[in-house]
Amino acid sequence: MSQNLLLSLYRRATRLVFNLVVVALLIGLFVGVGRTFMELGLTLSEPTVRLGLKDLVTNVLSLVIVLELVRVFVEYFEFERVRLEVLLEIGVALALRELLLLLFAEKLSGVDLFFWTLGILALVAGRTLAVQFSPRRRP
Repeated sequence: MSQNLLLSLYRRATRLVFNLVVVALLIGLFVGVGRTFMELGLTLSEPTVRLGLKDLVTNVLSLVIVLELVRVFVEYFEFERVRLEVLLEIGVALALRELLLLLFAEKLSGVDLFFWTLGILALVAGRTLAVQFSPRRRP
């Protein structure tokens, strides 16, 4: 009896916390989208097109990462588990964002670029395997 009560309290608490996190992420996402559209004009006014594109790419990829995080929390509510393929998608988006930031900053050598590419390919291969061998859904 007490175990069921504790389990019920735990589930309610986690749902409350996850709801608050999702709301915070959604607010951040909407603010980020709004700021990205407002800063779109700055892309044309920067001293070089490259600086404007760097900011635009950084903002868009950051928004993609936040959107994927929201998707993770929503799927947790639906299935009560986190799917590996979604986490690997976030990893790929984050790695691409960091790679592009390093490329724009011109801080990568050829060997560094090779290792970044290998890492991203490993994440993509892991995601492919996670999709291919995902557990069956329960009816």
